[in-house]
Amino acid sequence: MTLLNRRRFIQQSAVSAAIASFPSLLLAKKGSIKTAATPGFKADVEIEFTAHTAQIAILAAGPATQVQKYSARLIKGPQQTLQQIADSFLGPVLNFQQGQKVRVFFKNTLNQPSIIHWHGLHVPQRSDGHPMYSIEHGEQFVYEFEVMNRAGSSFYHSHSHNLTAEQVYRGLAGLIIVTDSDEQKLDLPSGEFDMPLVIQDRSFGDNNQLQYVRMMHQRMEGFLGDSILVNGKLNAEFNVKSSAYRFRALNGSNSRIYKLGWEDGTPLTAIGTDGGLLPKPETRPYIMLAPGERVDLWLDFSGRAVGSKLVMNSLPFAGTQPKMTERMNGKGMGMMHKRLAQGVEFAVATFKVTEKVSDSIKLPEVLVPFQRLSQTDVDNADKPIPIGISMKPMRPLLNRKSFAMDKVLEFERVALGTIKKIRIFHDHEMPAGGGMKHTAKVEAENPMRGMRMKRSMDEAGQEHGKGRKMGMMDMAHPIHLHGQQFQVLRRVTSMVKSDYASVKHGFIDSGWKDTVLVMPGEEVEIIKPFQDYKGLFLYHCHNLEHEDLGMMRQFLVE
Repeated sequence: MTLLNRRRFIQQSAVSAAIASFPSLLLAKKGSIKTAATPGFKADVEIEFTAHTAQIAILAAGPATQVQKYSARLIKGPQQTLQQIADSFLGPVLNFQQGQKVRVFFKNTLNQPSIIHWHGLHVPQRSDGHPMYSIEHGEQFVYEFEVMNRAGSSFYHSHSHNLTAEQVYRGLAGLIIVTDSDEQKLDLPSGEFDMPLVIQDRSFGDNNQLQYVRMMHQRMEGFLGDSILVNGKLNAEFNVKSSAYRFRALNGSNSRIYKLGWEDGTPLTAIGTDGGLLPKPETRPYIMLAPGERVDLWLDFSGRAVGSKLVMNSLPFAGTQPKMTERMNGKGMGMMHKRLAQGVEFAVATFKVTEKVSDSIKLPEVLVPFQRLSQTDVDNADKPIPIGISMKPMRPLLNRKSFAMDKVLEFERVALGTIKKIRIFHDHEMPAGGGMKHTAKVEAENPMRGMRMKRSMDEAGQEHGKGRKMGMMDMAHPIHLHGQQFQVLRRVTSMVKSDYASVKHGFIDSGWKDTVLVMPGEEVEIIKPFQDYKGLFLYHCHNLEHEDLGMMRQFLVE
C-alpha cells in the first residue's frame, strides 16, 4: 500500500468510526458530504475555490517552483472580496464584512484529499474544515456561514489530517480580513496603507523546488526552512511613503516562531491580535508570533527621510526547543540539513521610504469597545478543562491521547452556551516507581487532579535524578482552538527557566485570541465561550508536524 493510499485508508476508517460513535452528527457519512448549495441560505458572497498544482517563480532566477495553490473566482459579492497578491503562491486575501453570508464552492483537483479550515472564524462545524470532511480528487465541498467575527485578520489553510503540514508548506494558505462598523468609525490606515505581511520559511533544493524534510527527528521538532518568505517572496522589500501603515502580520510557517523587532531597537506597536482590534494600542520592544498567530502592526514612517531603510528582524531568543537541539545550534550546527535554527537572528523584511507625504494618520488612543471576561463569567472556575501537553518518544500528545476522530474524553464534552476556564500546561510522564496505581485511580475520578499528581511526581523525580527526564523533550507549543475565540486569563511562570526572559515581553494577551504560545514550564489559563454552534471542534498544536503526528483532540459541544 502506498503512503498516499495508506493515508486515505486511515482517514476513511476514522470517518466511519466517527459516524458510529456520534450518530447524531452523521455529517461525514458517504453521500452526505455537502456538495450543493442550501436553497434557503441567501448568500451575499459566493466564491469558487480550487486547490491545484501550479508553477510559480518564487526565486529571482532559475526555474519556477511547483507548488500547491488556492485559486479563487468571485461569483457574487463586492469586487474587493478577492485581493490577489501579485506573483505569489499564496491564495488571495479574502475581504469580508461582519454580517455577510458567505458560500464557498471548494473543488479539489489535487491527487490527495484536502479540505479548507477558516482559522479564526466562528463558523458551524460543517464549515470549519474538520478533517472528516476531506474530499478526494475531483470532488466538491460547499461551505455556508455567516461572518460573525469582529474586525481583524484571520487565516485559511488546508486541514486534511496527516496532510496538513505538507499541504500548507507547499502553498495551501491565505489571509482573511474582516471589517465591521466599530472599525469603520476609526481613522485607520486603509487602501495602499493597509498591507499583508505573511511570514513563512521554506527550503529550496535543486532546480528551485521545495524541499520538505521527512526525517522523524525533524518532524518531532517541527519543520524549519532556511529561507524566509514574505507574501510568497524571498528578500522582501516594501516601498513605503512617510506615513503610517497597518501591516497585518501572519505567521504562516509550519513551526517557526518569530520575535519581531526593528533592527535599530525602535519599539513596535500592535493594534490587533488573532481575534481583532485591541481595546487600545500596545507598544512593546518586540512581539512574539507563533505559528498560526496574527498581529496587526502600526508602522509609522512619518518623519523618515526619503531613501532611508528600516529592517524588521526576527530577534534572537532561546528556550523553545529541546536543550540538546539548542546546544547543537550553539556549536554552529544550526544549518544542518539546510535549517535556519529556531531562535537565531535574521532579517524578515526591509522597508524603504520612497516618497514624502505631508499628512499621516495619527495613532488612536482608544480603538474599540471590549468585553473583558473573568472567572466570574465561567461555570467551572475550580475545575478548569485540562489541555495537557506531552512529548512521548515519537508521540506528541494532548491529555495523554493521540487524535481519534471517533472519540472524546468526558471533560471534552461541553454544553452549548457555556463559558469555560481551560488550563494549558506541560504534562510530562510520571517517573517509574510507587504511586502509579493510585495516581491512575485519581485520574479516572478527577482528570485535573490526576494530571497534577503525575506532573508533581515527575518534577520530584527529575529533581532527585530519578525517572524519565522529559526535559530533553521540552518545547514551546502554539495551541490553537477551533470555534469561538478565547481570552488569556493569566500565565503561570513559576516553573519557567531563565530563557523565558528572552521572550516574556513579547506576548500580547489583552485581546481575543485563537492561538497561544505555551513555553516550557509555563501554564496558560484561558476563558473560552462555547456558543452558537453544536458539534465537534478541534484543539491542537499549531506546530503542524505535531498536529499531523496526533497532537490534536476535539471538543464535542452539545
